[in-house]
Amino acid sequence: MSKSDSSTELPDPTRRQFLLTTGGTVAAGVMAAYVPAHAAESAAAAGTDAPAIEGTVPVTLRINGKDHPLRIDPRTTLLDCLRETLALTGTKKGCDHGQCGACTVHVNGRRVLSCLNLAVMHDGEEITTIEGLGTPEAMHPMQAAFFTHDAYQCGYCTSGQIMSAVALLNEPCGPDDAAVKELMSGNICRCGAYANIVAAIQQVRKRA
Repeated sequence: MSKSDSSTELPDPTRRQFLLTTGGTVAAGVMAAYVPAHAAESAAAAGTDAPAIEGTVPVTLRINGKDHPLRIDPRTTLLDCLRETLALTGTKKGCDHGQCGACTVHVNGRRVLSCLNLAVMHDGEEITTIEGLGTPEAMHPMQAAFFTHDAYQCGYCTSGQIMSAVALLNEPCGPDDAAVKELMSGNICRCGAYANIVAAIQQVRKRA
């Protein structure tokens, strides 16, 4: 290429120019994906006074004894609403397919997999997350037992394990370890701390 040719060469487009000129639909899609989450955050802060964004629906989630009036995309899972909108990150996203149990929470006292439940399904219901179970200063007996028995390694599955274990206390369960393992089979610990988890649960059951 000659010097004269190079002098007339157009400069490389910037990322912004690319999105505006050739990726308009992509940019619009990205904005659409983020608007509902932003609207929900605004609703969480301002309650029902927050402006209604097209496509969102009103919902009031009662979590750990506190009402949260929100406007959310009706496709939002309870897990994503807890983590991304309300910043309750103790509930973990593991497989996101209902197979690992890391996202377990309580709804009206029963354990559910929050990744498989839409948030709008639980309007007005009592939701409890790991944050509502106890505090470092006043731990739930199950939390204390997990600590005592070293029932965790990396800790990623621990909140789901504890939520399931607490629910198990109010479910029909035989007295032996095999019965506990059966009712906890929906919670996976990739570190393999199963023996310690069962020991922690049995300790609380015996003291109940």
